[in-house]
Amino acid sequence: MARKKQPQVCDDAVYTVNLEDGLPLCHEAINRFKKELEAATERGIAVMKLIHGYGSSGSGGKLRIAIRRHLDGCKLNGFILDYIEGEKFDIFDARTQKALQTHPELARDRDLQRHNNGITVVLVSRSK
Repeated sequence: MARKKQPQVCDDAVYTVNLEDGLPLCHEAINRFKKELEAATERGIAVMKLIHGYGSSGSGGKLRIAIRRHLDGCKLNGFILDYIEGEKFDIFDARTQKALQTHPELARDRDLQRHNNGITVVLVSRSK
């Protein structure tokens, strides 16, 4: 039985989207991400946090892999500026340091320093 759809959270730090809510197939989660990215861009949101989970097997999870592969394409095509894997979302990571300089609100995010494999931080491009 599908779970009830949870609303997105928009706190002071980042716009959070739970892509694993409702246990979607990979293509469904990617389509939802596309819609959320478009909405975030229209609303001028600079940072999104995607919750995709790590997978119940502990080996990485299909959703996590599919979303990150899609993000590679989005970055390559200029639809996003960059993304930071949750396990690298750390003050000693160069990409995180750069993101913190341009988006200091990320310093308040509860997943900073937690090495959370189940999330990805996306820096949204406003140019496309």
